[in-house]
Amino acid sequence: MTQLPKYLTGDSAALNEFLDKFDVFLLDCDGVLWSGDHVFEGIVETLEFLRSKGKRVVFVTNNSTKSRHDYQKKLTALGIPSDVEEIFASAYSSAIYISRILKLPAPKNKVFVIGESGIESELRTEGVSFIGGTDPALRRDITPDDFNGLADGSLLDPDVGIVLAGLDFHINYLKLAMGFQYIRRGAKFLATNLDSTLPMNHTFFPGAGSISVPLVNMTGESPLAFGKPSQAMMDAIEGKFKLDRARTCMVGDRLNTDIQFGIQGGLGGTLAVLTGVSKKEHWEAEDAVAVPAYYVDKLSDLRGAAS
Repeated sequence: MTQLPKYLTGDSAALNEFLDKFDVFLLDCDGVLWSGDHVFEGIVETLEFLRSKGKRVVFVTNNSTKSRHDYQKKLTALGIPSDVEEIFASAYSSAIYISRILKLPAPKNKVFVIGESGIESELRTEGVSFIGGTDPALRRDITPDDFNGLADGSLLDPDVGIVLAGLDFHINYLKLAMGFQYIRRGAKFLATNLDSTLPMNHTFFPGAGSISVPLVNMTGESPLAFGKPSQAMMDAIEGKFKLDRARTCMVGDRLNTDIQFGIQGGLGGTLAVLTGVSKKEHWEAEDAVAVPAYYVDKLSDLRGAAS
């Protein structure tokens, strides 16, 4: 039986021992630092506390709607000092993979984006051509002419070689139909991340994984995904920061992304917080997808360590 996690909240000695084990903390954002635009109490002070102890903090998020620069603006607005190079988002990981690893030969290397401006910004930074995304021409009902154009290919861009699906607040039948036609014509199917839900405003909404599910159902194909728990993101983080995985801890609220990410990545530890998706009963279940090494009620409980 998998060993259950150690509960750290209110245990000063255990908190000190925990903090001494790690030099780097990889922090999920939604559900750990904030929910929507509501920053959890004590977060700013907790990050200052970790940094004052010489710990490196890296923000690792699966939310593809924002670019790294957008995330830095959000962190700054919430009073959290950060550097853009400390931020790893799934849109960034996707753009890096497409431009530096996949490197499809021109001209058939254009990306059809199902998603928001965060994806577009990161693709643009990497010099990757794309269509779709926030294009207002696609934010409408499908028409009989669209069906004809998709069927005969006249509505499709022949240079599209990749379909990249992320969280899209304006998803519709037309976008899904276009994505489907590109994939069935040979385009590679990629996803920024597969989170089923998005924590926001003290509740949950459909996540990026819910956007790609219809395409999975239509094509019978699962996308290559770049958010947690994808180890492509872990490799990129390790390469950038030259971190020691044994001295690194992943902190998150979701077992099947954050905690699994840390376990599969061979990190020295994983810490779950109870301010987001997963709760105690989820990792105590016999079929738990992953079990954290430690957990706290909320991230600010780390300040309970003795000075």
